[in-house]
Amino acid sequence: MTGDERLVDGVLLPGFTGDTVPDWLARAADAGLAGVCVFAPNVGPEFPALTRALHDRAAAFLVASDEEGGAVTRLEHATGSSWPGAAALGRLDDVAVTEAVAAAMGAQCRAAGVDLALAPVADVNAEPDNPVIGIRSFGATPDLVARHTAAFVRGMQDAGTAAAAKHFPGHGSTTVDSHKALPRIDDTLATLRERDLPPFAAAVGAGVQAIMTAHLLLPALDDRPATMSPAVLRLLREDLGFDGVIVSDAVDMRAIAGTVGTGPGAVAAVAAGVDLVCVGSPYNGYRDEDGYREVRAALLAALADGTLTRDRLAEAGRRVAALAAWVRAAPGAGPVPPDLGRAVARRVAEPAGDVRTGRGAHVLDLTGPANMAAGRVREPRLVAALRAADPDVTTGPDVPPDRPLVIVAAGPSTELDTARAARPDAVVVHVGLPARWRPAPPAVTTWGDGRVQAEAAAALLAGDSGLQQSHPHAG
Repeated sequence: MTGDERLVDGVLLPGFTGDTVPDWLARAADAGLAGVCVFAPNVGPEFPALTRALHDRAAAFLVASDEEGGAVTRLEHATGSSWPGAAALGRLDDVAVTEAVAAAMGAQCRAAGVDLALAPVADVNAEPDNPVIGIRSFGATPDLVARHTAAFVRGMQDAGTAAAAKHFPGHGSTTVDSHKALPRIDDTLATLRERDLPPFAAAVGAGVQAIMTAHLLLPALDDRPATMSPAVLRLLREDLGFDGVIVSDAVDMRAIAGTVGTGPGAVAAVAAGVDLVCVGSPYNGYRDEDGYREVRAALLAALADGTLTRDRLAEAGRRVAALAAWVRAAPGAGPVPPDLGRAVARRVAEPAGDVRTGRGAHVLDLTGPANMAAGRVREPRLVAALRAADPDVTTGPDVPPDRPLVIVAAGPSTELDTARAARPDAVVVHVGLPARWRPAPPAVTTWGDGRVQAEAAAALLAGDSGLQQSHPHAG
């Protein structure tokens, strides 16, 4: 192991396959790898043993995970998150509740051996048709998102888990998913400062340990994606005064891999000022150990030809080491409140009309393909929630005429219009954002499609009068 190899490994955060530590990862951890990013298939019943094994190999080793609540969780992928997502918290608009939820999530991460939660989403969802942020955002206005971003950071970090606000400088105004292509935002720097930067400034003010970059173009600043742009990252360092870890979004996403390439993208990101490169998920196509070695080889070659300097890598490594030290020194948290997430989801759920369906309902899921950030689920969360009390619930595209019908939808569609024309009695459970559309009654708006939102909707469909209450104003 050369000094250059240790410098390079100290800024890499790859993924891996399986729910045990593979040999290549064990060797890399021993040799100075910064850490790993875990994904749903890594999280089995023995996940805490896996993270202990990694931490035992290197005290400074970081385990990162996307733990946003709502639809985006890795630790609870099998059942769905115990916590409402950002849209529900923004709708409630009680920063004390947001802080308490984040603290509970932080305690859950800490108990599982997760050091770095890649949350909160600090993007202002100013574009209602945004295909990748949407319900993952606290809302559509800078002030709302800023105060809840800060509250989330405080709660998460008070529980001893480092937070990473994302996706700098703001992914909320795009109509393109950077998992699939490179978005472009043709707004002025003045608009960016007014609309998108306040939540990140609030995160910095709350002491956030890390900030994740966005893979998108901002021609007003640079012709390179933000992750690879010195001009964009200077906004974070110089204008916002952030001195923590800048972590990239995954460089295997098509916005990078499909344009400059994964290896060159990682090199350009570190040269621009990124400290920790999230290599990506082997479950989205890149090749486990081979993917890690591809990025590692590109960084080593860049060191050899002078594209990257050892000083830049050493600076990045120091920040990553400081983050690991912060996690080791952070005190643990208290017990996780068991019903907090469910209580918040129930406060936010909004019924319109008589939504009681009785037993034996059929669920028609019209939500479409899963958001790539959320990952796949075996069946709609609402089906699982309804079946918990009623095993006769059915689902599928063929709607039986003799059963109550529940339609799960994230927005308007021809399929929804057709289904409701045939069955005017159908209850719609709206799991998207009501900014442009709300279904006609009978309907329930849940402000997200996580497990606890589904449980709140299921309780309303079952006739739980305790949920028929006044609801919070939109923030």
